[in-house]
Amino acid sequence: MPEERIPGDGAGEQSEASAVYLRFRELFGGVPARARRSRRVKDQDDGASVPFGVGRDPRGLGNIVDALTSELGWSSPLAQSELMEGWVDLAGDETAKHSTPIGISEGVLTVSCESTAWATQLRIMRTELMTRIAVRFPDAGIQSIRFQGPEAPSWKRGPRSIPGRGPRDTYG
Repeated sequence: MPEERIPGDGAGEQSEASAVYLRFRELFGGVPARARRSRRVKDQDDGASVPFGVGRDPRGLGNIVDALTSELGWSSPLAQSELMEGWVDLAGDETAKHSTPIGISEGVLTVSCESTAWATQLRIMRTELMTRIAVRFPDAGIQSIRFQGPEAPSWKRGPRSIPGRGPRDTYG
């Protein structure tokens, strides 16, 4: 199609507005309908949309979800929640009866233990647990594990608390 000149263009150069006008005219009104149909047939004959062609294989839902989670940056939170759910398999049945993961903050997994003896036992097993976590949940981003025993009773709050040292001097 020869390039049309729109009056008021100046020295033969096409302005942005006239270029847009000519493009729209070509798309919507300047080309006969028969020519537009033949162009579509040519586009389809190029092989871009051939059944059973390259890139036309269906993908599994799991692959699509995995790609989506990695694209959106959800891999780490999902791996962390799987780690929390899989604590029984990770630590073992007996150990899991006496310990519970509380949460993960800044790469530190915090585990609450039933007694100080269990907290000590799990501190001894720390390297083994870290290895299992690194193998099974590499995306979780766990850098360390913190084991805490049961909390000592607090005498600071309650209906009968008084200011001062409290029962420490006579307790025990």
